[in-house]
Amino acid sequence: MTPTRRLATIRLTAAVALFLTACTFAAGQAAAQAPHRAILKEKLLRELTRISDSFDGVMGIEVVDLTDSSRIGVNQNLVFPQGSAIKIPILLELFRRADHDPALLGTRHSISEATRTGGSGVLQFFSDGGSELSNEDLAVLMVTLSDNGATNMLIDALGMDSVNRTMSSLGLKQTKLQRRMISPASSARGEENISTPAEAATVMARLWRCDLPISKSACERVREILELPKGEAVRSVIPDDIAVASKPGGIVGVATSWALVELPDHPFVITVMTNYGGGDGDAAIRESAKAAFEYFRRLQRATPFGTRVSRTVFEDTRDSKR
Repeated sequence: MTPTRRLATIRLTAAVALFLTACTFAAGQAAAQAPHRAILKEKLLRELTRISDSFDGVMGIEVVDLTDSSRIGVNQNLVFPQGSAIKIPILLELFRRADHDPALLGTRHSISEATRTGGSGVLQFFSDGGSELSNEDLAVLMVTLSDNGATNMLIDALGMDSVNRTMSSLGLKQTKLQRRMISPASSARGEENISTPAEAATVMARLWRCDLPISKSACERVREILELPKGEAVRSVIPDDIAVASKPGGIVGVATSWALVELPDHPFVITVMTNYGGGDGDAAIRESAKAAFEYFRRLQRATPFGTRVSRTVFEDTRDSKR
């Protein structure tokens, strides 16, 4: 070996040793703080449990840390009615089908007396036969205005069984679309649209990862639609400069929310569901979302020893390690 190559080998060996030492030190720091992080996590669990116990009905919550997929849950496996939150699986099914049939999004439907449905939305006030809307436009109305007429038109176009098969293929056995919107008789028969906080959180976490049976472009469009402005309990407690992809739901005695909060450096999912409620379910959802946000904001850009640095310093340090 020539002197030049020998020197290069020595330098490379030293560099590798230095890198491994730095990694070991960083891992040691992180391990040293594991009990601290566990205390914070336990505090959040206690706070969510307190909120659930204080609610006058039954309340379930699931929180997912998207940086490591860890979860915190309260009654997270109980089955709850969903109200309009069930429109997220319908939205996903539309874009899944459109991947195989691109014309589907542009397929237009006439708005008529037969398509009118009460409750939320604006299509019920449209003139008979005066307008046509595409499936994609109906999806936007379904999410932003929670338009029930638009939702029923999409259910008819896609089929309930198709939505449920897709959810089942993801291992979500308790997330089911079983009736059209505004059908008290169906609800009374137990034909309710249902899910659990845990399964809803799985849907939103997979949406964040684009780990769904839809293309990346479809995934991005779904998130874009869910991020459009709307009245929503989780959105109301998150700063405006942080994107929130969400859909709330509410029927008498029930309030729900499926939300993906894109907090920089520490995104998370929170799903909250209530039933048997006589009080303000949205207030309980807001309280839960605020507790989760405060928890993740403490972790956001925290050093291995729990101090806080500016975003610029944090990003510069992270970039230097790449």
